[in-house]
Amino acid sequence: MNLVTAPITGSELIENGAKPFNALVEFYRAFNTRDLKLMSANWANSDEASMSNPLGGVRRGWESIHEVYAKIFTGSAEVYVEFYDYTIHQTGIMFCAVGRERGYFRMHGKQVDLAIRTSRFYRMDCGKWHQVHHHGSIDAPALLAEYQSAVLG
Repeated sequence: MNLVTAPITGSELIENGAKPFNALVEFYRAFNTRDLKLMSANWANSDEASMSNPLGGVRRGWESIHEVYAKIFTGSAEVYVEFYDYTIHQTGIMFCAVGRERGYFRMHGKQVDLAIRTSRFYRMDCGKWHQVHHHGSIDAPALLAEYQSAVLG
């Protein structure tokens, strides 16, 4: 198993070919630049997509997941995350990336640092990786409550 400690922020150059790394860079680029169109291109736009994270609870189907990102991207809180300390597990037409996110949210001059355990599952479709599942957890209850309150209102 190859543990990668260098973070993915979304600002990295996309490598040649359909590599898992590229799909992860695309996701973090979409998230950190609040780009809903790019986020939509990263996810499987189907009812098979699912997400379980601190802001959206359990969401099933792209339409429901899209609502969570739209709320984050149009809200008054600035949220930034990067993926690090991760491993990629690939078999055939699927891969899973398991690691950590660190970052922050800022609102009204206040910044709170984030620490999230994260896994992302992708499936190859039409020559491109599409995210089919995301799970994120915040271990600290007080941080979770503050993050949810600030971002979701």
